[in-house]
Amino acid sequence: MLTLTHFLEVLIPQYEPTGSEPAISSVVMDSREAAPGSLFVAQKGDRVDGHDFVAEAFARGAIAALVARPLPGDHTTIDLRAGQPMPFPLPLSASTPVCLVVTDPIAALQTSARAWRARFAVQVIGITGSVGKTSTKELTHAVVAQQFNTFKSPGNRNSILGLPMALFGLRPFHQKAVLEMAMFVPGEIATLCTMTQPEIGVITLIGAVHLERAGSMEAIVAAKRELVEALPAHGVAILNRDDDRVMSMASHTPARVFTYGLDDRADLWADNIQSMGLGGVRFMLHHGRDHLNVHVPLIGRHSVHTALRAAAVGLALNMTWDKIVRGLQETAVELRVVSAPGPKNSLIIDDSYNANPESTLAALNLLEDFAGRKVAVLGDMLELGHLEEPSHRLIGRRVASVAQVLIAVGSRARWIAEEAVKAGLPTHNVALATDAVTAVPVLEARIEENDVILIKGSYGMRMDSIVTALGRYD
Repeated sequence: MLTLTHFLEVLIPQYEPTGSEPAISSVVMDSREAAPGSLFVAQKGDRVDGHDFVAEAFARGAIAALVARPLPGDHTTIDLRAGQPMPFPLPLSASTPVCLVVTDPIAALQTSARAWRARFAVQVIGITGSVGKTSTKELTHAVVAQQFNTFKSPGNRNSILGLPMALFGLRPFHQKAVLEMAMFVPGEIATLCTMTQPEIGVITLIGAVHLERAGSMEAIVAAKRELVEALPAHGVAILNRDDDRVMSMASHTPARVFTYGLDDRADLWADNIQSMGLGGVRFMLHHGRDHLNVHVPLIGRHSVHTALRAAAVGLALNMTWDKIVRGLQETAVELRVVSAPGPKNSLIIDDSYNANPESTLAALNLLEDFAGRKVAVLGDMLELGHLEEPSHRLIGRRVASVAQVLIAVGSRARWIAEEAVKAGLPTHNVALATDAVTAVPVLEARIEENDVILIKGSYGMRMDSIVTALGRYD
C-alpha cells in the first residue's frame, strides 16, 4: 500500500517510519482531481502556478502536497530543503494535511516514482512513437492481460509529468506493466526509461509531431530512439518494418530486434487486409510457419499495425496464439476514434483528439472505407515547423480523392482547402471556418441525409466541440 512513509523515506534519508503515516490514495497535479487521501504536486507553469491551488486540493480531501515554498494556511509544514532543521518526530497528524517543502516538486515526484517502481519485480513494456501510442497501449494491455496480471498507464498519463504519477498505481501483484511514453523535447524518454526500466520497447511510427519544438526529424528520431537504447541485452525492441526511420534504430539497441509490418520481410507481417468500416478489420497474419486469419474490432486499415504491435509483444512474452488472438478481439479496448449519430441520420467519425499528417491520412483512409457521401471537417495541424504548409497541402490532395465536401477549420487549414480544389474538389463543396465554433453552422448547412462525417484536428483546435454541438441530434 502506498503511504506517506514512501515519500518521507525517499526525501529524508534518515527518516524512520512510525507506522502512523496515512495511506495515499492517488497522486495528482490538478487540484480538481484531488480526492480523499490524495497527494497533490504543485507545479509552477508558464500560466498557472499549482501553489495557488494547494488549499483547494486540501479542501477536496488531499492529505499532503509537494510544494517549493512554505504556504500560509491551516496545515502542517515540513521543510525538507537542504540546510533546514528537521524536527523529529515529524509533526504529522491524521486530521491535518501536510505540505512537504522541497527544492523541486517535480524532481521529488520523479525520484519518488522511480523508487516506487523499483519495489516491484514487474516487467515493463514501453511504447512510444509519433502516432498510435494510446491505441497500441490499450490493445497490448488487452493481449498481455490474457495471461498476466497487467498494469497499464491510465488515460494520457504518458509524459515526464504524467507517467510518474501513473507509476504509483503499481502493486505487488502486477506481473507486467504496459506504459505509454511521450516526449516534447529530447531526453524525456531517456528519463522515463530510467524511472520505469523497460525490458520490451515498441516503436509505432515516426512523423512530424512536435517538429516545431524538436527542430528536425532527426531530432525526433533520436528522441524516440531513447526507448530502445535503454533496453537491456535480454530485452526485445519491437520495430516497424514499414518505417525506415524506425528501422534505423535497430543498430542502436543492445536488445534483440523483432520487426512487424506489411512487408513480408518482417518477423510478423500481415496481408489480405479487408476493412469493414465499423465492423472492424480482417487480415491474414504471418509469423514463421504460423498463418492465421484474424478479425479484430478495430476501425480502419491502419489498425492492422496496432494489432501487429500487440501481437508482437505477446510473442515476445511467449504467449500462445489462442491467448494473443483472444486479446486482439477484446471489444472493451478504449480507442480514441469513435462513431456517433449526427443530424439527418448521418454518421460522425470522431477522431478529434489530435492530428498530424500521418494520423490524418489514416483517418481519411478510414473515411474512404464507408459508403455514401463523405464530409471531411479538418482543423489545423499544429507544431509541424517547416513542414507545416507542405503537410497541409498533402492532406488537401488526399481529401480530394476521398471526400465530396470539405470544411477547413483554422488559418493553416486553408492550405488543405486550396490544394483540395487544385486536385479537383469543386469549389462550391469547400468551405472555410476560422475556428471550431464558427465551423458548426457552416457544417450544419451542408449535411445531407446519411452523410459520413469525419472530424479531426490538433487538440488546440478543439474540434471535439463540433462533435459535442452535433450531439444534440442524438
